[in-house]
Amino acid sequence: MLEPRQPGRLSHDDLIDHLVRSTALQRGEAARVILDVLAYFDEKTEDFVRRRHRELQSGGLANAEIFERIAAELPHRAVAPPELSLRQLRRIVYG
Repeated sequence: MLEPRQPGRLSHDDLIDHLVRSTALQRGEAARVILDVLAYFDEKTEDFVRRRHRELQSGGLANAEIFERIAAELPHRAVAPPELSLRQLRRIVYG
């Protein structure tokens, strides 16, 4: 998280400065983007699987394709979880 290092200073100031220089984002917007990205990658594997299942299902995909796609996406997470079988993915969603 973006925790204070000193009064008024954020631990990701260099990244915020970079985003402000390289985009049209203001400092506060850049900090919010960083927080959103960190929260996205902090998502637990089970929560990611459930969320992606809901998203893909609402897009009209069938479960067979959904679980194949999720299995293909997992290794590309910031911290890839151990490889999960399609059966393990189904158990995360349906118990």
